[in-house]
Formats: sequence, structure tokens, C-alpha cells
Amino acid sequence: MSGPGLDPRDEPPPGAGEPPTTFRALIDNRRYGWTVGVLVLVVAVGFLVYTLTNHRSGAGTPGVAAGGQLRYFAAPLALSDLNGDANLNPPCTLARHDPRALNVCLLAGRGPVVLDFFVTGSRPCEREVSTMQALASDPATRGAQYAAVAVDTSHTAATAAVRARGWTIPVAYDADGGVGGLYGVTACPLLELAYRGGTVAQRLIGEHWLSKDALAAQVQALLRHG
Repeated sequence: MSGPGLDPRDEPPPGAGEPPTTFRALIDNRRYGWTVGVLVLVVAVGFLVYTLTNHRSGAGTPGVAAGGQLRYFAAPLALSDLNGDANLNPPCTLARHDPRALNVCLLAGRGPVVLDFFVTGSRPCEREVSTMQALASDPATRGAQYAAVAVDTSHTAATAAVRARGWTIPVAYDADGGVGGLYGVTACPLLELAYRGGTVAQRLIGEHWLSKDALAAQVQALLRHG
């Protein structure tokens, strides 16, 4: 933001000091204001990234907050031959279900849900799926329905991630970003823990939940009440 100009009527009388033109030559207020503006922008962006990646829940963050209802969709599974975009209004009946897709409505009907949204190529985000994979085989936490969605990515990239990491839990891909938009995904790891029927118990955001022990405690609480 440029500083205010100097009114010529305010110029000092001859001999009282250097005229305003010399002052402007020594200190360029426009350049100074531009630099301050850039610094403010950098600080604001940094704070936003910190908030999205480190806070565990709260108003204004991505996903569905506790007490809300999971937003249902059916998305192609990465290891299937089904190609295309997710269905954001899927049928919730087995008779009309394509087994090559992850149908969250049917998933929630079977029991408590642990649903993760991640980005392929992001090490922390992919690690979250590996943490869920470990919990799925742990007797203390394997009663939940685990699933993950690779947001705004291709079938090829999602398949490569699943094979490279050795995941066996259902992993779907969101080709056009429709599922990401449905959940307002702007950061990962992002997990939704929901009771049977789809009511959200916890929305978990940030790298804290990469810890198996930290996530296990939340899943065990979900299973006790779910």
C-alpha cells in the first residue's frame, strides 16, 4: 500500500531542509508498502496451512463435523476395472450396487466407518492409509469399516499407490474431484469416523493421526458406541 503523497503547500521554506522531492528519492514508500503487503500475504498463507494441517477439528475446517451426516457417494475402486467419475447420489441397495465401487451408504449400514481422504504422492497422506491398514488387522480395532478415497486423481495413480503400499482395505479414486468437493477437502490427512448409520462421531485432521496408537484410541471409542 503506497504512502500518502506530500501536499506542495506543506513544503518547508527555503533553507529549512531538503525539499519533499529529495525525501521521496531517498525512501520509496511504494516499494516499502509493496514489501509489507507481500510479507502480510506470506504470514496469512502460512497460518492457513498450519491451521489446516495441525488442528484436529473445529469450525471452518474441511469435512463433516461431529453430529453431522456422512455425505454419501459411490466411487470406483482403484483395483477394479471400473472407470469414471464418482456418483454423488448413489443407490443404497445391494441390488443396484456395483461391487467395483465403494458405496459409503452401504458401508455405513454395515457398521462404524473410518473414512479417509488423501492425495496420491503426498507421503503423510498416504501414510494415513497405511495406519488404517494396520488397524484393520488389529483385533482391538478391526470391527470398523475402513475405506479411503484418493481425491482428484486418476485411476492409474490410485492403482499405483495401492500396489506400492500393499493396501488391502477398499481404496477408491475421485477422478473429477467431485467427492473432494462434496466433503470440502482442502487438507489431508482428513478422516471421518462415523457410527453405524452414518452419523459422524469425530472429524480428525492433521498428522497427529498418523500415529497408530492415537488413531486406535479414537476407533476403539467409536466401536464402543457404534
